[in-house]
Amino acid sequence: MACFERASPALKEILLRLYRNERAIDADHHLHEFGSVEYYIQSLVSDPDHTYLSVSTPILSQAFLISTRLSRYTIEKVKAISAEVVEIVQPPKEGYQLTLRLNFARMSHGKESIKMITDIAAVQGVILSSQLEEMLMNVNSQDVAQGMYKPIKLVYHPREPFYVIKQPQKITAVFPMRFKEKTDVIIATAFFQELMDVANTKACAKAPHCIWSPIPPPELRGEAIEDLSTNGGFVSFDITSRHIEGKRLDKTVWNLLNFYAFVKNHVKSTRGFIQRRMRTCLKRQVEVLQKTGLQDDQHIKAVKGHKRMRKLVNFTKFKILRYRSDFTSKLKRIRSRLKIHGFSRFRRKWLSFPTFSSKTKYRKLEKDISL
Repeated sequence: MACFERASPALKEILLRLYRNERAIDADHHLHEFGSVEYYIQSLVSDPDHTYLSVSTPILSQAFLISTRLSRYTIEKVKAISAEVVEIVQPPKEGYQLTLRLNFARMSHGKESIKMITDIAAVQGVILSSQLEEMLMNVNSQDVAQGMYKPIKLVYHPREPFYVIKQPQKITAVFPMRFKEKTDVIIATAFFQELMDVANTKACAKAPHCIWSPIPPPELRGEAIEDLSTNGGFVSFDITSRHIEGKRLDKTVWNLLNFYAFVKNHVKSTRGFIQRRMRTCLKRQVEVLQKTGLQDDQHIKAVKGHKRMRKLVNFTKFKILRYRSDFTSKLKRIRSRLKIHGFSRFRRKWLSFPTFSSKTKYRKLEKDISL
């Protein structure tokens, strides 16, 4: 997702608007998010007590879930939002995976109502989180045999897939990192190296083991080349049973689903910080140059003394450059008049043009004086 909030801001706004209406109205809203998530909100005057919400979201992994229907675990998670307000309609609306009937009349007023609508607007996050929770809860199941399992490709965002590899006593999550700008690659690479160093210290011994590598890990051998073509390397986390106990499960799942968003936010914040520092340094340098220029102007005005000195100080930049040009041309003329002793004799001997004699001789006619 592009943000860290579980609830959809647009869906939350529409539900709040319908809840706060004093009179029932006919409403028909189609809402698309991330190019693959679709919401359909319907409110009818003939049924003023209920509002219908249908959700269509891509399955996190087609390899893990055989059918497109939601599992029993996911349905129970949706029901847990509120048993009084939320009711699952079976079968769902055609083209959607889940349809909810919302009874706003049973909802308490005040801050509790806003919190309830926020939880309902996060239903798409609940669906995807529950699917990943099912995978993580099977880490120590008996059907996990010794050896390496085939990677499971998970798609939370269409352009940002990641992999989950089920291994004995742990699950490894691998994130291929891609960036558009070269500067983002540099910032992200430095961040990954720092994250790996910090995560492997004693202070973070209980955190998942983190590894960053510029090349694909051995577990991803055999995957499609287009999925492994990256410019930011691969980040891997080892998830053990300790990380999915009790309330840690929901937090671990949400952190994995939003790792891409966290990295992008860090890169964007770092780039903004660097740009602000550069602008601040440039501003300081400009101020120093301006102060120096003012001091020079004051010094020029305060100069007193010989008339020629005052005239030289008052020269503009154009006059100074012109003076330098004239001085250079004069120097060249002076250089051309320099005499070297013995050079004239050398020139007469070696640099004189040769004389050619012609075989045909001509006789010079003398002018006749008598004429």
